Formats: sequence, C-alpha cells, structure tokens
Amino acid sequence: MLLALVAGCGASPTVRPETAAARPGPAPGSAPLDVPPDVPPPSPSASVSLPAGSVALTRSELARVPQFGPPPVAVPMTLPRGASAPWISRIATSQKVAFITIDDGWEKNPKAFALLTAAHVPVTLFLQVDAIRSDVDHFKALVAAGATVEAHTITHQQLKGRSYGLQKREICGSADQLGQWYGRRPTLFRPPFGAKDATTLRVAHDCGMKAVFFWKEATNKGKVYYQEKHVVQPGDVILMHFRPAFVNDFLAVLKAIHDAGLTPARLQDYIPGAA
Repeated sequence: MLLALVAGCGASPTVRPETAAARPGPAPGSAPLDVPPDVPPPSPSASVSLPAGSVALTRSELARVPQFGPPPVAVPMTLPRGASAPWISRIATSQKVAFITIDDGWEKNPKAFALLTAAHVPVTLFLQVDAIRSDVDHFKALVAAGATVEAHTITHQQLKGRSYGLQKREICGSADQLGQWYGRRPTLFRPPFGAKDATTLRVAHDCGMKAVFFWKEATNKGKVYYQEKHVVQPGDVILMHFRPAFVNDFLAVLKAIHDAGLTPARLQDYIPGAA
C-alpha cells in the first residue's frame, strides 16, 4: 500500500516523488517555438470539433503530448476461478503496454476531451456516481474520445470491514446506474482508496465484476509515483484522478509510459469477459 495516500481524494503523497524530466520538443506538425505558448490552437487536434463546454489545449500543452503507435493485439490474461473477483495491480503480460485509469469525477476539466483526443489513447474511468451525476454528459464526451466507464461505488465510502449488504449496494448499485447513463454496465471495479477485504472481492464477483483493481503507479500534481524500479513496467495499471492538475497529471503519465518504451492499451481487452 505504498501509494495509498496518493489514491485518497486530495491527499498528499508521502512516497518519494520522481520528478518528470524536461518535456520533449514540439510534436510533428505543432506550432513553431516562437508562437506564444498560451495561445490556444484552433482545435484539440486536426479536424476534431469540441463539444459544448470543452476548451482546446494550448500549443505548449499539445507539444507535450507524445506520439504512440497502435497497441499490439491484446492477449488476455488468465483469471483464477472462484467465488471472488481477482485483485489486480499489474496485468500478467509480456506485451509492451500499460493501462491508464482515472478515478472519481468530481473535477470536470474542460480540457479533458481535447487532451484525450490529442493523445488518442484508451483510458478507463472508474467513476463515482455521486461525483458525476451533476454532469453525466461531460463523461459521455470522454467515452466518445476513447474512454471506457467502470465502477467506483456510489458514495466513495471505504468498503473494507463493512457488511455484505452495504458493499453490494455500493458496487452493484453503482454499476447499475452507470450502465443506465452510458449504455454499458461496468465489468471492472476499483474500491475507494484501494481498500478492500474478502467481502469486497466476493461482492464484486456477485455483482458481475470480472476483476477488482489496485495500481502500480499513481500521479498527483504533475508527478508520477512508483512502487517498483521507478519506471513503468509492462502490464502496469496507473492511477490518476479527476483533479485540478488533470492536464499535467495526464501529460506526466503519457511521458512516463513513452519513456518506458510502452504503449497505452485498453484494460478491458486483457480481462476475459470484460469487453
């Protein structure tokens, strides 16, 4: 649980941060260096229209978005059988991929759509029902940009140590509501704060969840925090939150994945039955 505090909403991390290296130069086709960095380009990426309420990235932000090739054809991992959902922080794979996951949904950053569109990578959104009910359409736009919605409870209370009935209301109830809003019932789950017990895994299984997720790296305020080796490894699940520093956090994650020679891939493609 080295990164448990990073997982808490608004909590300050206590592990040693790895400061990101200097940003790369402008991507092909980006603005020349003499263009003021705070001037927004005409669109988040070529020929993509912004949905209502969205804001384009600045030229300097676009220049920090690394380019990735397509991910490999996914080879799903083998899940253990039983009456409990498996607990996963790294996908068992030798493929050079990593997985971006984003929790909660309290912060509806107006640049999120433009950023996901410019990066053109799949992400998984573990959304909390109470956090997003005020603006469900904001996340519909992110789904259109390549995100997949998964479950993260209704009220974000800690589940560990709570009754089967309470955990079922939080897990099944959140999946049911998100399915109504987004047209696909979640098949993956992340418990708030990364805290779980045997009941959590059993309830998740009973609610139709194929797996329950922790993480290997996390981000906060534009920095990446590592559990192992200070580098993203193949199969790693990376944790983000919808926070005020969302743009810098996302760019830091992209850079860490790129620097490791990996490609962001769709998490659901590696979990049998999750697609």
